[in-house]
Amino acid sequence: MKTISIQQPFAWAIIYAGKPIENRTWPSHYIGPLLIHASKNFDHYGYSWLCQNLNILTTELPARDSLSFKFGGVIGQVKMIDCVDNHTSPFFFGPWGFLFQDPEPLPFYPCKGKLRIFDIDYK
Repeated sequence: MKTISIQQPFAWAIIYAGKPIENRTWPSHYIGPLLIHASKNFDHYGYSWLCQNLNILTTELPARDSLSFKFGGVIGQVKMIDCVDNHTSPFFFGPWGFLFQDPEPLPFYPCKGKLRIFDIDYK
């Protein structure tokens, strides 16, 4: 199944807190179901940015060291509906944004991440 690896806390924010878009430096023509893989890295600057913008989240942001942040595996699924070069979401920084809808948490499935959109044999 198609998968994208995203650093925490943004992988969590996509599945649990209403983040509808993921910024990339490259475009994609893929449209369809997409697994969200939480990478092994934590974006400390991104966490600080979320703390300063709590009003755009749909749920409370867990503490930085919370067990809510899983690493090194699939945490959920979305539907990728578009790749845009402009968007009104406060989460959009560009130059490209992958637009998501219908986030759904899934049981944690440990697996290695990769660059770009990649395939895994999801059980």
